[in-house]
Amino acid sequence: MAITVLSGLSILVVEDEPLLRRHLAATLERMGADVSTTDSIRAARQMAGELSFDFVLLDVNLPDGRGVDLLKEGVFGSNTGAIVMTGEGGISGAVEAMKLGALDYLTKPFEPEALAVVLARARQQKQSARVTEHRRTDTPESSFFFGAALSGLELQLSRIMGADQRLQGSGATLPPVLIQGETGTGKTTIARWLHSHGPRSTGPLVEANCAAIPESLAESELFGHEKGAFTDARSARMGLFEAASGGTLFLDELASLTLPLQAKLLTALEDRKVRRVGGNRDIPVDVRVITAANRDLKELVRDGRFREDLYHRLDLFRIILPPLRERGADILRLADSLMSRLARRHRLPIRQISDLGKRRLLAYGWPGNVRELAHELERALVFEDGELLNFDQLLGASGMLPPVPTAISAPTRPLGTSTNDWFNPLYRFPDQGFLLEEAILRLIHHALAQTHGNVSGAARLLGVSRDYLRYRLGGWKEAPKSESAASAHLGEAPQDS
Repeated sequence: MAITVLSGLSILVVEDEPLLRRHLAATLERMGADVSTTDSIRAARQMAGELSFDFVLLDVNLPDGRGVDLLKEGVFGSNTGAIVMTGEGGISGAVEAMKLGALDYLTKPFEPEALAVVLARARQQKQSARVTEHRRTDTPESSFFFGAALSGLELQLSRIMGADQRLQGSGATLPPVLIQGETGTGKTTIARWLHSHGPRSTGPLVEANCAAIPESLAESELFGHEKGAFTDARSARMGLFEAASGGTLFLDELASLTLPLQAKLLTALEDRKVRRVGGNRDIPVDVRVITAANRDLKELVRDGRFREDLYHRLDLFRIILPPLRERGADILRLADSLMSRLARRHRLPIRQISDLGKRRLLAYGWPGNVRELAHELERALVFEDGELLNFDQLLGASGMLPPVPTAISAPTRPLGTSTNDWFNPLYRFPDQGFLLEEAILRLIHHALAQTHGNVSGAARLLGVSRDYLRYRLGGWKEAPKSESAASAHLGEAPQDS
């Protein structure tokens, strides 16, 4: 049975002994490598100028010179790993080659198993070097967003982990995971958690933000390129799929990829192979792909901006991260958790949030979601005086939020004959004005009147959660059941001026 541990690798053998050269080529080809051979310094220099190789097996002593001279000259480039071969007594040459950047050495004669081990180790070294460009060294648990991102997702995550465990050991590639949610909801944290708690945790985790990759370089970044594939391709380079082989590839902002590149991504997922830009050979990859998008991919499919077949291929396991504004009273629990972490970071005492501060946190829309919440908590912790945090400087999209009353009470100022008046461009504010907090309460009670006191229905009309409504209604003994009941609380509204 053929050994394919080197499948997809291109290797140049530089050896002047014909029998050994042919034996090495046959052995490497049985292991799955694409092999070229030559017997001299001059020929090796010429081949390196025309082709690119993943590795070179280089004899230390050749008829027309020393193999290490090729390393001194940098003939093969930084993306070709060198392994030198030396006879007994030639250790000094091997040491010199290692100082010049060779990955390893073999002492002749050696067994095929030793050759396979050295090349597999060298391949891992190259892969690790590529991974460090796109891998974070922190653990998901160290992220400020960790607890916030995972809250409420336990069932979804347990289902994915259960499926992973059933597939582990079967030889099947782990299914893709699609994470959808607005910016700042914790998509990256979830991806790191899935990797670190899954069967691929010992493999590499490679992360890439598709929106940050220039369109002209995206294909090369994902799938790699061969030497000379384009103007600046001075040497071959493995892509992110190769770098993540045996582990997880996380592609954030997936919707930023062009349609042609989406087609190539689909092919890579279906065939479990990639082809470098400018290359003519397929390279097998074994990757668990996790993707994330802050836009609804279904809508993009309907608009013709995302491939439907790719969407269905990625949508095997889907995780939806709700925006912070829809998490109701959960916002306060998240704030407490984040506050503890921030206090430890700044070596400050943990502060409590006042009732006024809690109402402000619940009233705000949080367009930046958990990330924005963490920033506002940090700002208040560092800059606010006093034992309790009020979030006096909490900023909205159009400036500072207005002061909120310290206690919710029945509105005392007229708002207009009908709530609809507020959305009429001809509507004029009363000269005495009114409190925004009262306007919010009027909207809530108007929605409750329209739904005959049904809190869930009112929440849907207002685009908020049940928890949010219940918290805002905490100052009322009983929610009004009708428009007349609401009027009894709010008082009669005079005609608009």
